[in-house]
Amino acid sequence: MFAKWIDRASRLIAALQFAAPLATRMVVGITFVYTGHGKLANLERTTAFFAGLGIPFPAANALFISLLELVGGACLIAGLGTRLFAALLSSTMVVALLTADKRDVVSKFPADLTDVTPITLLLFLAWLVLFGAGSVSLDRLIRGGIGAPSPLQARGAAQ
Repeated sequence: MFAKWIDRASRLIAALQFAAPLATRMVVGITFVYTGHGKLANLERTTAFFAGLGIPFPAANALFISLLELVGGACLIAGLGTRLFAALLSSTMVVALLTADKRDVVSKFPADLTDVTPITLLLFLAWLVLFGAGSVSLDRLIRGGIGAPSPLQARGAAQ
Protein backbone atom coordinates (compact mmCIF):
# COMPACT_ATOMS: atom_id res chain seq x y z
CA MET A 1 0.00 0.00 0.00
CA PHE A 2 2.80 2.41 0.94
CA ALA A 3 4.67 1.59 -2.28
CA LYS A 4 1.53 2.31 -4.31
CA TRP A 5 1.13 5.68 -2.58
CA ILE A 6 4.79 6.55 -3.27
CA ASP A 7 4.36 5.58 -6.93
CA ARG A 8 1.27 7.79 -7.31
CA ALA A 9 2.97 10.69 -5.57
CA SER A 10 6.01 10.29 -7.83
CA ARG A 11 3.84 10.32 -10.97
CA LEU A 12 1.99 13.42 -9.75
CA ILE A 13 5.24 15.24 -9.05
CA ALA A 14 6.61 14.24 -12.46
CA ALA A 15 3.44 15.56 -14.12
CA LEU A 16 3.94 18.92 -12.38
CA GLN A 17 7.60 19.35 -13.33
CA PHE A 18 6.66 21.91 -15.96
CA ALA A 19 5.60 24.32 -13.22
CA ALA A 20 9.04 25.07 -11.70
CA PRO A 21 10.70 26.61 -14.78
CA LEU A 22 7.44 28.26 -15.82
CA ALA A 23 6.95 29.94 -12.43
CA THR A 24 10.62 30.93 -12.28
CA ARG A 25 10.46 32.50 -15.74
CA MET A 26 7.26 34.36 -14.85
CA VAL A 27 8.54 35.82 -11.58
CA VAL A 28 11.99 36.76 -12.90
CA GLY A 29 10.63 37.94 -16.26
CA ILE A 30 7.98 40.18 -14.71
CA THR A 31 10.59 41.61 -12.35
CA PHE A 32 12.85 42.57 -15.25
CA VAL A 33 10.02 43.94 -17.39
CA TYR A 34 9.10 46.30 -14.55
CA THR A 35 12.67 47.35 -13.78
CA GLY A 36 13.49 47.82 -17.46
CA HIS A 37 10.37 49.89 -17.99
CA GLY A 38 11.17 51.99 -14.92
CA LYS A 39 14.71 52.63 -16.12
CA LEU A 40 13.49 53.62 -19.61
CA ALA A 41 10.79 55.90 -18.21
CA ASN A 42 13.45 57.67 -16.11
CA LEU A 43 16.42 57.35 -18.44
CA GLU A 44 18.08 60.60 -17.34
CA ARG A 45 17.92 59.52 -13.69
CA THR A 46 19.20 56.04 -14.60
CA THR A 47 22.08 57.60 -16.55
CA ALA A 48 22.98 59.84 -13.60
CA PHE A 49 22.84 56.84 -11.24
CA PHE A 50 25.14 54.81 -13.53
CA ALA A 51 27.52 57.79 -13.78
CA GLY A 52 27.59 58.06 -9.98
CA LEU A 53 28.54 54.38 -9.76
CA GLY A 54 31.45 54.95 -12.15
CA ILE A 55 29.99 52.76 -14.89
CA PRO A 56 31.67 53.69 -18.20
CA PHE A 57 29.58 55.28 -20.93
CA PRO A 58 26.65 55.77 -18.53
CA ALA A 59 24.14 57.01 -21.14
CA ALA A 60 24.80 54.11 -23.54
CA ASN A 61 24.86 51.56 -20.73
CA ALA A 62 21.67 52.95 -19.15
CA LEU A 63 19.84 52.61 -22.46
CA PHE A 64 21.29 49.16 -23.17
CA ILE A 65 20.52 47.77 -19.70
CA SER A 66 17.02 49.26 -19.71
CA LEU A 67 16.22 47.65 -23.05
CA LEU A 68 17.89 44.38 -22.05
CA GLU A 69 15.79 44.18 -18.89
CA LEU A 70 12.56 45.07 -20.70
CA VAL A 71 13.05 42.81 -23.75
CA GLY A 72 14.91 40.08 -21.86
CA GLY A 73 12.20 39.98 -19.20
CA ALA A 74 9.48 39.69 -21.83
CA CYS A 75 11.39 36.89 -23.55
CA LEU A 76 11.83 35.05 -20.24
CA ILE A 77 8.07 35.24 -19.69
CA ALA A 78 7.48 33.74 -23.13
CA GLY A 79 10.32 31.26 -22.78
CA LEU A 80 12.06 32.58 -25.89
CA GLY A 81 15.85 32.61 -25.93
CA THR A 82 15.70 31.75 -22.25
CA ARG A 83 19.30 30.62 -21.79
CA LEU A 84 20.71 33.58 -23.74
CA PHE A 85 18.64 36.22 -21.95
CA ALA A 86 19.18 34.59 -18.56
CA ALA A 87 22.95 34.69 -19.17
CA LEU A 88 22.86 38.34 -20.28
CA LEU A 89 20.67 39.36 -17.35
CA SER A 90 22.97 37.40 -15.00
CA SER A 91 25.84 39.62 -16.07
CA THR A 92 23.81 42.71 -15.14
CA MET A 93 23.20 41.22 -11.68
CA VAL A 94 26.94 40.63 -11.21
CA VAL A 95 27.61 44.28 -12.10
CA ALA A 96 24.85 45.39 -9.70
CA LEU A 97 26.43 43.31 -6.92
CA LEU A 98 29.86 44.82 -7.61
CA THR A 99 28.58 48.40 -7.76
CA ALA A 100 25.19 49.50 -6.47
CA ASP A 101 24.63 46.65 -4.00
CA LYS A 102 28.23 46.10 -2.86
CA ARG A 103 27.62 47.60 0.60
CA ASP A 104 24.52 45.40 1.12
CA VAL A 105 26.40 42.25 0.14
CA VAL A 106 29.16 42.98 2.64
CA SER A 107 26.82 43.98 5.49
CA LYS A 108 24.40 41.06 5.03
CA PHE A 109 26.95 38.32 4.41
CA PRO A 110 26.36 35.46 5.14
CA ALA A 111 23.16 35.27 7.23
CA ASP A 112 20.92 37.69 5.33
CA LEU A 113 22.45 37.42 1.88
CA THR A 114 19.17 36.46 0.21
CA ASP A 115 17.80 39.87 1.27
CA VAL A 116 19.96 41.33 -1.51
CA THR A 117 17.66 41.15 -4.55
CA PRO A 118 20.38 40.74 -7.22
CA ILE A 119 21.69 37.63 -5.45
CA THR A 120 18.28 35.99 -5.47
CA LEU A 121 17.71 36.95 -9.12
CA LEU A 122 21.21 35.73 -10.02
CA LEU A 123 20.48 32.31 -8.50
CA PHE A 124 17.23 31.97 -10.46
CA LEU A 125 18.90 33.19 -13.66
CA ALA A 126 21.76 30.71 -13.25
CA TRP A 127 19.19 27.95 -12.84
CA LEU A 128 17.49 29.03 -16.08
CA VAL A 129 20.84 29.12 -17.91
CA LEU A 130 21.65 25.59 -16.77
CA PHE A 131 18.24 23.94 -17.11
CA GLY A 132 16.47 26.03 -19.76
CA ALA A 133 12.92 27.23 -20.21
CA GLY A 134 11.10 24.00 -19.52
CA SER A 135 8.38 22.25 -21.45
CA VAL A 136 5.87 25.14 -21.53
CA SER A 137 7.88 27.66 -23.54
CA LEU A 138 8.44 29.03 -27.02
CA ASP A 139 11.94 27.56 -26.88
CA ARG A 140 10.43 24.07 -26.58
CA LEU A 141 7.74 24.82 -29.20
CA ILE A 142 10.39 25.91 -31.70
CA ARG A 143 12.55 22.87 -30.89
CA GLY A 144 9.82 20.32 -31.40
CA GLY A 145 6.55 21.14 -29.74
CA ILE A 146 5.19 21.51 -26.26
CA GLY A 147 5.69 18.29 -24.36
CA ALA A 148 8.65 17.21 -26.50
CA PRO A 149 11.44 15.79 -24.37
CA SER A 150 14.22 18.14 -23.33
CA PRO A 151 17.70 17.40 -24.71
CA LEU A 152 18.61 15.84 -21.34
CA GLN A 153 15.49 13.64 -21.34
CA ALA A 154 16.10 12.60 -24.95
CA ARG A 155 19.71 11.73 -24.19
CA GLY A 156 18.66 9.68 -21.15
CA ALA A 157 16.07 7.76 -23.21
CA ALA A 158 18.69 6.94 -25.86
CA GLN A 159 21.04 5.32 -23.34
